[in-house]
Amino acid sequence: MSKPRFAVLGAGSIGCHLGGRLAAAGYEVAFIGRPAGMDVLRDRGLTQTSSAGEPVHLPPDSLTLATDPAAAADADYVLVTVKTAGTEGAARSLAPHLAPSATVVSFQNGLHNPATLRTALPGHRVLAGMVPYNVVQSEPGTVHQGMPGRLMTDPDDTLHTALRTAGLATEARTDMSDVQHAKLLMNLNNAINALSGLPLRDQLGRRAYRRCLALCQREALTAYRAAGISPARLGPTAPGVTPYVLSLPDALFRRVAASALRIDAQARSSMWEDLQRGRPTEIDSLQGEIVALATTHGLTAPANARLITLVREAESTPRTWPGEALLGELRAARGLAPGQDASSSCR
Repeated sequence: MSKPRFAVLGAGSIGCHLGGRLAAAGYEVAFIGRPAGMDVLRDRGLTQTSSAGEPVHLPPDSLTLATDPAAAADADYVLVTVKTAGTEGAARSLAPHLAPSATVVSFQNGLHNPATLRTALPGHRVLAGMVPYNVVQSEPGTVHQGMPGRLMTDPDDTLHTALRTAGLATEARTDMSDVQHAKLLMNLNNAINALSGLPLRDQLGRRAYRRCLALCQREALTAYRAAGISPARLGPTAPGVTPYVLSLPDALFRRVAASALRIDAQARSSMWEDLQRGRPTEIDSLQGEIVALATTHGLTAPANARLITLVREAESTPRTWPGEALLGELRAARGLAPGQDASSSCR
């Protein structure tokens, strides 16, 4: 049986990571991205780094690079890694070129991208996927994976065989909606990390920032309960317990949640990278989802809403926030006194 052919639509950090691993394993991969990004790869090639092994470099002449979705015409699998705001437009541009048998896989943040793709690409099989770790562009043409983790998608034996052959740990799940809701809880830290200006390991090692995340997760969990949503358990701690663990003193947190700090010194959130590069962030598909869900059920999520405002301000006027100052902002938004933590989440 011949190897499946791949295309990556949105060849940024995650797209280059996934496509690069597949290409290095001998799979045919078309990278489709912005002209500036493709020019960098055309000049420098693609280098992939991680804390787990030696760098892997793919020279320019080994890469298939394009800016037009027509390059996906021969692909058996199209991995969609564009930002959430670009999903519908990307799908429309892809639709005329997809082979009838092509499978589309959404490896994106947010909750609704697979549904958006299915609506825009009727007749095509669309799989939900989840990347549980951070990948950032450490320098032009180089993408860095800062922590371990397993990719998760709807079941597809051929896809998972290819990903595993490429050295990527994978897990097939039949509960991807619950997985995506659990990942959203984790991704609520993206805004906090971006505003901290710190590497993830340093930021998560500081209690004030973790308390910010705990406030956001409590609001999210209350909204989930109102909506009848049960997020999947993806790590050693159940989602409902995580806010309490995050609020522990630093020394105790390091003992109880050591795996949460198993991150190398370069790892940062994708939202930090967006702010650094002057790009719009995905705050609407992260904190924005929690605010919208809370509103639907007659609740509010003021800590998450305040973070949306702060990130929007940082998009136009960059600023970093010390942990206690950021925590004070979120507590004030919730009407909490200094030093007070909320045991309930949404008002």
